[in-house]
Amino acid sequence: MSECRRVPPPTRALRDRDVSAEWIRGCHSVGGHGNPGSQGVSALCEGAGFCTSSGKAGQVWAPEGSTAFKCLVSARFCAALLSNISDCDETYNYWEPTHYLLYGKGMQTWEYSPAYAIRSYAYLWLHALPAYFHAKILQTNKVLVFYFLRCALAFACCVCELYFYKAVCKKFGLHVGRLMLAFLVLSTGMFCSSAAYLPSTFCMYCTAVAMTGWFQDRPSVAILGVAAGAIVGWPFSALLGLPIVFDLLLLKRKWKSFLTWTLLAVLLFLVPVVAVDSYHYGKLVIAPLNIILYNVFTPHGPDLYGTEPWHYYFVNGFLNFNIVFLLALLSLPLTALMEALLQRFNVQNLGRPYWLTLSPMYLWMLVFFTRPHKEERFLFPIYPLICLCGAVALSSLQVRPVTCTQSSTALPRTPPYTWSPRAGWSLCVWGRNGIVSLAASCCQTSQCSHSSALPKDRYNPTEVALWIAYDFVST
Repeated sequence: MSECRRVPPPTRALRDRDVSAEWIRGCHSVGGHGNPGSQGVSALCEGAGFCTSSGKAGQVWAPEGSTAFKCLVSARFCAALLSNISDCDETYNYWEPTHYLLYGKGMQTWEYSPAYAIRSYAYLWLHALPAYFHAKILQTNKVLVFYFLRCALAFACCVCELYFYKAVCKKFGLHVGRLMLAFLVLSTGMFCSSAAYLPSTFCMYCTAVAMTGWFQDRPSVAILGVAAGAIVGWPFSALLGLPIVFDLLLLKRKWKSFLTWTLLAVLLFLVPVVAVDSYHYGKLVIAPLNIILYNVFTPHGPDLYGTEPWHYYFVNGFLNFNIVFLLALLSLPLTALMEALLQRFNVQNLGRPYWLTLSPMYLWMLVFFTRPHKEERFLFPIYPLICLCGAVALSSLQVRPVTCTQSSTALPRTPPYTWSPRAGWSLCVWGRNGIVSLAASCCQTSQCSHSSALPKDRYNPTEVALWIAYDFVST
């Protein structure tokens, strides 16, 4: 925890500069696209008379990395131990073949038939290797192996979320970061998805990593994150990388860097995946390509089963995120409104356009919300983005223009109130209004109730399986 260094109130000359506008953009993330950098944010906040790492009144505060990690790891391990298996694919397409790889026994689904070959054994081995160590080297029973693997998935999710949180704090500001952290920790959607043994969950991890690299202007991390999710996990997650490609190639003109890291990603991920899958299927197999060909270019596509009405994802999203999901849907128009408002006060756009930063979530929704085949796991890759967009939208609601009726000397000297002399207007940031408190409290209370009800109401199949397993172990 760094010390908070008090400085004298800003002078009129300082207030008249665009520094106050940058402070609003960087620390309160009104439009969600300012990019002054972590040092710039800290300097601006210190120049305004407060620091970014203390919880005293009138100061911008967000949990430090260690605190955020403790919150995340506690929530994720609870999910690993208490959440139920909600998708049949997780049982029959991933746990069952993993049991075959570990113990030599298991049933086969049609997806693993060489006639279709749309599932990757490389993804299975990514999980089976640590499970094999636990089962064979440590000589533990299957129940412990099951929970060990779920805890490993939960820990991996926690690490990805932690770095995503740090990147959001630097890119969007501490206020958006702490709101997003609360949504990540307490939402039912993250509770259900974080420890699930599914390619869409793996893509969720990779999405967090890719967005972290994008927000920190590290093309290597962004490209490798997208490639890992698309090649090893689920090829359709490459859709989330299109805004990154647009930014790197058309806006920043980083063709050489993009091509270099793309080629490296192919060598790192695609070559091993093809080698492992070809060995298990007994012929040359490119599983990511097969699943695209089957779902997109066959006459029936994926619509033989699992079709749902158009409102399925809206209901499911509200159940899993409550009003955060509604705020996420409104994040683009809200930030557009605040962008127009801030331009009226001559606030400069410091980074990439806000619509581009928020576009991955909308792009995913545009494609999957319009498909007849709808399943909850299809939205797993954008769950962190829903939390981010919800935080950006809620933060945008805290800014409004007000007419100054007081003289400049009567205005408060400490943030979150800043003054601009133009046309007698000021920009007032609602730092302690009831909007955030009421919205966050209602949302997270209902989400905690929902998450705690899932193990209680739907844990019976898992409990029966555990009793059977322990009975076999004891005999």
